[in-house]
Amino acid sequence: MNKQSRGFGLIEIMVALVLGLIVVAGIIQIFISTKTTFQSQNNAARMQEDARFALSKLIQEIRMTGMYGCLKLDTTPVAGAIAAPPNLTNPIRWDAARAQLTLVTADIGTSGTNPTWTIISDCQTFSQLYAGARTPGDATKQTAFPLRQLVYTLTGTQLTLTDGLTGAAQILVENVSAFNVSFGMAGSPMSYSTTLTDASSTSVRSVRLSLTLTDPAGKVGPQTYNVVAALRNRF
Repeated sequence: MNKQSRGFGLIEIMVALVLGLIVVAGIIQIFISTKTTFQSQNNAARMQEDARFALSKLIQEIRMTGMYGCLKLDTTPVAGAIAAPPNLTNPIRWDAARAQLTLVTADIGTSGTNPTWTIISDCQTFSQLYAGARTPGDATKQTAFPLRQLVYTLTGTQLTLTDGLTGAAQILVENVSAFNVSFGMAGSPMSYSTTLTDASSTSVRSVRLSLTLTDPAGKVGPQTYNVVAALRNRF
């Protein structure tokens, strides 16, 4: 037999197989790592988007809290009008034990549910409060200011929003592990407090919101998002 035409030996084949397996294992490891990174980034982005949605809505409502039109409400209601309830005197309330934030805010939209109250005013001589929706008697001289009472509550792992008129609740964000609120109180310098009473409610100038979300798939650790919103009518 011609020694120059000899094929591969067993040892050479085994070495080649081991090298091939090492290469394949490396490729698989890179694929798994890339997939895990993609899932983590995707889940983190989804959590961030959920937090941005909820916090943006909260900021929008907080900025309009206590905005009751162009005049103070008249103390003597006319026929059909009502006296201002305590909720309007203290338009922002916080129940830390229940993780519940209650706001009375100007209704900046017209396509949603009916307002909880409506203020009718000519911005010169009178300003009356009515329950529910109300149309100005003279649209050329009077203006309607719709108000809504909104209640944000952490129920289990869901941040819900309850309409003050209908009492209907809807889920804003799921997988919430913590919802915390603190209040910037008037002073020099401004100080933040995690408690709020009816007496101190009028001193609130800003609200700091903290929302912690978790990933149900466990790909990302808990993420905490913080924002601060100023009450426009308090400055």
